Amino acid sequence: MTQIRSVATTPRRAGELGVHSLDQFRFSVPDLRRAEEFYTCFGLKLANSGNGFDIYTEKHSHRWGTIIEGPTKQLGHISFAAYEDDFPRFCARLQEIGIKRLDPPPGLESNGLWFRDPDGVLIEIRVAEKTSPNVKSIVDNSSTPAGVQAAPFRQDAKRVTPRRLAHVLIFTSDVGKSIEFYSRVIGLRLSDRSGDGIAFMHGIHGSDHHLIAFAKAEGPGLHHLSWDVGSTHEVGLGAMQMADKGFSAG
Repeated sequence: MTQIRSVATTPRRAGELGVHSLDQFRFSVPDLRRAEEFYTCFGLKLANSGNGFDIYTEKHSHRWGTIIEGPTKQLGHISFAAYEDDFPRFCARLQEIGIKRLDPPPGLESNGLWFRDPDGVLIEIRVAEKTSPNVKSIVDNSSTPAGVQAAPFRQDAKRVTPRRLAHVLIFTSDVGKSIEFYSRVIGLRLSDRSGDGIAFMHGIHGSDHHLIAFAKAEGPGLHHLSWDVGSTHEVGLGAMQMADKGFSAG
């Protein structure tokens, strides 16, 4: 579980250019009905949208992602959010570096900046609300005295509902090149890395350990989405919640 902090409006890092939040993602799947079952069981709210559905959490109005129907599982794009007054600076940076700007995908209305990373992953920078946290939130990891039951009986366990999208991990053919690109173009900074195998990058205006991570592979793709919950207990309860519906890890 990503170390998280509560959503709040606090002064940003002055003079620094960088996105402030992971805004949303778009992903295609061949079996839309099965995907609906999965994300509903996971504790998320879904809303019909064209040939797919949008994803929300129960206590947040932000749209975290969109799932559409397609021939294969495929990452469509990742959107990052920036402050409005930083948007012209991002336009200038793309031009200065020589990053080719693209039109939005067909059917999407967007005034954002669209371009591709070194692996061809479609990226958007758009003006949007700040959803990345700034101060550490309350996390309930309380236990009980010896001899007192701590874990609830299965029938008494509350339904786990994630609070927000915390990070994404995507595959890349070159971890070092991805670090350089996302640092120079988007303004992310390196948090940790393990050689050329994996790396984690954070936003300069938030407090999460990372917004995005990169794992070395032969080509691009989505590895996983990480969702924030209120305790380590909820991680286990959520896994049980999924297993009860026939979804197992692996």
